[in-house]
Amino acid sequence: MADFDLVLKHWGPVEADYSTHGNLVLTRLFTEHPETQDLFPKFVGIAKADLAGNAAISAHGATVLKKLAELLRAKGNHGAILKPLANSHATKHKIPINNFKLITEVIVKVMAEKAGLDPAGQQALRNVMAVVIADLEANYKELGFSG
Repeated sequence: MADFDLVLKHWGPVEADYSTHGNLVLTRLFTEHPETQDLFPKFVGIAKADLAGNAAISAHGATVLKKLAELLRAKGNHGAILKPLANSHATKHKIPINNFKLITEVIVKVMAEKAGLDPAGQQALRNVMAVVIADLEANYKELGFSG
């Protein structure tokens, strides 16, 4: 519980502007891990220089962060939130589990820079996401997806 609370304490700036923070997260993910951009068919042709100004990337990044907010507020009781997410990401989008680890580190960096998430908060976010990712992976296995 303490990890969730520590991250939520710094969530205000993110929540105040999901689109900007979401764009920062996805732009950095695609820049630091270019192969991840290929997992998003509608973003494949976007040049690196055009990522930051792309409204569709901002919108999808906002969706990602809003879902993360739901998971954080569930404080570990996230099964009902995670199951449909796992289902779509395994069966429709075919997103390998490692990509959730990559985006976690990007979110940690962005929150450190833009939301004042200190080292303890960064570790708390990693801890929270480790549980979420483990549960996601368990759902993937149930679905027969070994991403």
